[in-house]
Amino acid sequence: MNELKLIALSNILELGTKVNNKVQKIRGTNENYLIPITENRFNNGEGKVRIPATVREKDIYILCDVGNYGITYNMHGFEHHMSPDEHFQDIKRTLSALSGYAGKITLIMPLLYQARQHKRKGRESLDCALALQELEQLGVQHIITFDAHDPNINNAIPNLPFENFYPTHTILEELIESEITDNLLVISPDMGAMERARYYADMLGCDVGVFYKRRDLSKVVNGKNPIIEHAYMGSSVKDKEVLVVDDMIASGTSMLEVGEKLKKEGAKNVYFIATFSLFTEGIKLFDKAYQNGIFDQLYTTNLSYIPSEYKKRDWFTEVDCSLYLAQIINALHNRESLKPLFNGKEKVLTKLDKKRYS
Repeated sequence: MNELKLIALSNILELGTKVNNKVQKIRGTNENYLIPITENRFNNGEGKVRIPATVREKDIYILCDVGNYGITYNMHGFEHHMSPDEHFQDIKRTLSALSGYAGKITLIMPLLYQARQHKRKGRESLDCALALQELEQLGVQHIITFDAHDPNINNAIPNLPFENFYPTHTILEELIESEITDNLLVISPDMGAMERARYYADMLGCDVGVFYKRRDLSKVVNGKNPIIEHAYMGSSVKDKEVLVVDDMIASGTSMLEVGEKLKKEGAKNVYFIATFSLFTEGIKLFDKAYQNGIFDQLYTTNLSYIPSEYKKRDWFTEVDCSLYLAQIINALHNRESLKPLFNGKEKVLTKLDKKRYS
């Protein structure tokens, strides 16, 4: 079996280091699996990746966070924050630096590049599909992602293994440890997230509801039709512990409007759950909403970048997914079935019962 090695780009080095430590514990060794790489950035914005160590016939796992806007460099005298396009270009540079010598290349991109550009309406770009096809052409043999906006995007690469994991059980285990676990109700903030909400409800054995976003199709604001109304469909939320679940929080305005409506309808507590919290318009809206009692806690993962000062908020809970990633990597390297890692329902229900009856 080819030797296991990890390459963590600078945009995910903190999580990559944790994953390396967890892999060491799983495999009972002190061996360092991380391959050091250099990522140079020139003042005109061009970049270069160099891998000084040998990669010949290694089983390589590349980790990259395309959403890390905390990485900066000096370009033409200005501080420039790296964009997803630049991070994706660095993935391609890393693949080029491997020069075809690796035994197998698996790309772990927790936040799927251009995931919201997954389908075409009229004459517009289809970025996610094109990116996946380009990765296949560059030698990637397996792609791992989390909570893809539309898992059917894997149809763009029918001959390439594409695994879409959900950190549901990892998040729920954290929530069960911290919060009340009776009288639960799971809510989807829109119709598109309904399948995810049903998955959470199934894991918890509770009811599920959904909000319908009525939009003004005659206008476009910031690239989207503005929402006129959130109409709720489902059982009463009065006195319930409500979990509002989605794949990502962008600006967060929609999630906060849902939370406000739920509290007005008598929800006891409102917990937001998102795999990725991007906070594209900053965090002040959440600070104000928390102070006004619109929500009680946000649970999100460390699978994509969040500024350290955000994590200090009383309403913020970060769920560490490094062990989950290490288990996936170890199983893949050992050619083991991934099925046990897709669903942790039994473990969640056991923990839930223990918490309820303790």
